[in-house]
Amino acid sequence: MIGELPKRAENKSELHGKRRVAKWRELLRRFRKDESGNYLIIGALSMPALVGMAAFGTEEGMLLHKQKVMQHAADSAAVAAAVAVTAGASDNGTLQAKAVAANYGFIGTSIGLASTTVITVSSPPTTGAYTTNRAAIEVKISQPQSRLFSSIWGSSKYPVLVRAVATPQGQPCILALDPTASASYSEQGTATVNLINCAIVDDSSNSSAVSLGGGGTVSTTFVGVVGGISGAQNITASYGTFTGYHYTSDPYASVNYPSYSGCNQHNYQTSKTETISQGVYCGGMKLVAGANVTMNPGIYYLDGGSLSMQGQSTLKGTGVTLVFTSSSGSGYATASISGGATLQLTAPTTGPTAGIVFFGDRNEPLGTTYSLTGGDSQNVGGAVYFAKGAVQWAGNANGNQKCTQIVADTVQLVGNTTLQVDCKGFGTKTMGSPALLIE
Repeated sequence: MIGELPKRAENKSELHGKRRVAKWRELLRRFRKDESGNYLIIGALSMPALVGMAAFGTEEGMLLHKQKVMQHAADSAAVAAAVAVTAGASDNGTLQAKAVAANYGFIGTSIGLASTTVITVSSPPTTGAYTTNRAAIEVKISQPQSRLFSSIWGSSKYPVLVRAVATPQGQPCILALDPTASASYSEQGTATVNLINCAIVDDSSNSSAVSLGGGGTVSTTFVGVVGGISGAQNITASYGTFTGYHYTSDPYASVNYPSYSGCNQHNYQTSKTETISQGVYCGGMKLVAGANVTMNPGIYYLDGGSLSMQGQSTLKGTGVTLVFTSSSGSGYATASISGGATLQLTAPTTGPTAGIVFFGDRNEPLGTTYSLTGGDSQNVGGAVYFAKGAVQWAGNANGNQKCTQIVADTVQLVGNTTLQVDCKGFGTKTMGSPALLIE
């Protein structure tokens, strides 16, 4: 018995050792199967990639924002340059373009500086679809951008370049409103039309919306038509002709004349020298040869009938609006002014009909004809506004009147005409913009 004690002790020690090994193996087995902390490991391993993606996304977003701001600056600068040229600038509007770019924070700096901004103004454009249009003005802005996170792969800067192209067009003096008509602006016979510093704008989508046939010619700053042009060879446009042009809204669409009632005159007719006052002229007005009528300031309602002026008659007035309407809803008043008649009218500068000399009721039948063909002695200072009317016009061939707008459903020039829209102080509304962004 005494001899067996060492062996038992040895067996007991060995047993304890095996138990410890088994315990550690069990702990390792449980550790391998435990998934409760995996997200920490995965998160730690993924963190560099996540941070990198966020950094690259932030850097790309900052570059896109910068490019967007630069593009806005280039667009505004190009339009400013075109407006300046319309006003007579002789440097392609470079001074104005750079001033506008500077307002956006882009100021041209010398080559070689750490952060170089280069602004170039070119006419005609150096690239794009208008390289042969000497009226088009191109503005380019370039400014290299420093790297942020991506600088670990290189120190070179990102090149950021934007460009915009605009063309002058001048203020329209003729606006044809019909959205689909053929020949919504047209010329008849051998009419010679001279539009001084003003343009033709046509809202019709018809392929022959602007139509010049025969010997009719027009000299203008700009022609913009939603549809197409027939007889483009008869157009001389210093800033170009543009089909597929944008729609131009009626500048007087929100203007309404005051209501009226009763009749102050019935079938007014004269061959004498007279002065008349505002009111309702039922049956219209007829001025026969020898009539010399002066209109006091105010609004004159022609309720039915016609404004009829024969040769050697005269109608003149300042601060005058003639409204062509009908109290019955039919038989709307029209106008017929023949060659040899003298028409000298200027619109009121204030009040509900400010800027408008002739105002056609918007409820009249579409295509109601207004024949305003007084010739050299027909001068209207303000707007000839017939939203539903078909206007035939020949007047002011000598260019004495510096402000005449024609806004109608359709417009036809039937004789030699000179129009201008130097309308400051006339109370008229602006039509469109004096410049067009085209690229």
